[in-house]
Amino acid sequence: MPSAASTTVRILIGGLALLVAVGYKNYRDLGAPGKRPDLDNNEYWGPQLKGQYQEIKAIKPFDISVSPELIADLKAQLERPLKVQEPLEGIGFEYGINSNELKKVVKYWRDSYLPNWNEREQFLKKFQHFQTEIQGLKIHFIHAKPTNVEGKKVLPLLLMHGWPGTVREFYDFIPLLTTGSDKSEYVFEVIAPSLPGYGWSQGASRPGMGVAQVSVILRNLMLRLGFDKFVIQGGDWGSTIGSSIASLFPENTLGYHSNMCGNNSPLGSLRLILSSIIPSFYIDSQYSEYYKGVGHLFVTIMEEFGYAHIQATKPDTIGAALAHNPVGLAAYILEKFSTWTNPAYKNLKDGGLTKHFTYEQLLDNIMIYYVTNSITTSMRLYSESLSKEQFSLNLENLPIKAPAGCARFAHEIFHAPDSVLANKYPNLIHSTHYPDGGHFPAFQVPQKLYEDFVSFVQKAFN
Repeated sequence: MPSAASTTVRILIGGLALLVAVGYKNYRDLGAPGKRPDLDNNEYWGPQLKGQYQEIKAIKPFDISVSPELIADLKAQLERPLKVQEPLEGIGFEYGINSNELKKVVKYWRDSYLPNWNEREQFLKKFQHFQTEIQGLKIHFIHAKPTNVEGKKVLPLLLMHGWPGTVREFYDFIPLLTTGSDKSEYVFEVIAPSLPGYGWSQGASRPGMGVAQVSVILRNLMLRLGFDKFVIQGGDWGSTIGSSIASLFPENTLGYHSNMCGNNSPLGSLRLILSSIIPSFYIDSQYSEYYKGVGHLFVTIMEEFGYAHIQATKPDTIGAALAHNPVGLAAYILEKFSTWTNPAYKNLKDGGLTKHFTYEQLLDNIMIYYVTNSITTSMRLYSESLSKEQFSLNLENLPIKAPAGCARFAHEIFHAPDSVLANKYPNLIHSTHYPDGGHFPAFQVPQKLYEDFVSFVQKAFN
């Protein structure tokens, strides 16, 4: 007859085994593929109708010209005395944009940029612009066809920006994609839309249009243009929307490439926490400097994500403060092009704005928000996407089945290691790290982003 001690040991071992089994099952269940939500692929987002909706499917050239009256009014506003507080002594961009740098930008905008507006407007017209109606919204997009197709394979590419960017980010990137290089057999037919509510694309007239719904709209845009299958590239919201398109519509997705890959599924979040506790188990040591853990992420959120909380809760309030307020709009947007390009730049008095960009480039981007009066509708995407209704769709639990590639530029806001991405990207075939670059690589380092993207495509389709 076994002793009481041995019986106790057996019970403890049995209990421990049961706990391990239950824990493993729960861990496995966290990574179980989710169910595709039942979305309406024809949901109407336009103004309230008196009768039945009839979608106008025509694809028309779109003139992005700005009225002379609007430019004259902008010039008049910039000529007003600029009444801003002097920065604290020894401060760069730690408190937000440095008012001395803002004065320089406004002076350049007024005295150098606007007198040459006709030249800047013609530059913005260098690509062909189009507009079509999708689900009640007028959607703008650039359509750039390849110029050198002899001996090349042509792939359609859906290229998406984020906030506070616009299609202007892609003006140096698109020619690389459409021209190609001797090192690659691929060139791309590029569709670069203004996200709904951004730039020349109309925003929703009622609540509820978050990432999932935008994904449906942009997939429908590609179908409208005759592309049943296409490659996706994006950063910021373009990454999130692209991820959703790839997850929701695997039948249309040839491949997904992003410079801001993430995984907010329960298993991804658990692995992210564990990677901070036992990094050697989750992170390749040669890239450990890219992954600073959840503690650093928490500090970053507390220091840098105040804008996101405002835009996710009260976008119309901050929108009213910025709409047709050129100085305020410039201050709000430019600060992001400083700290998101390199967080160390917040210690510089000029924010490092011209280390990688020119004032012309930065003001082109601001002008698109200003002349279209789209700052409020752009920020509503935060409110609609960070809602309980959107979270209930469980999009993060849907894996991306298509070949996927993730490029990590050193100064991006946050990076997720491959181990964290694994359940979301089961077909991750391309994972890279770059010692420079930040949140806006298509704008800042277009050649490097192009080379990385083409390298991914070569792996995916050869």
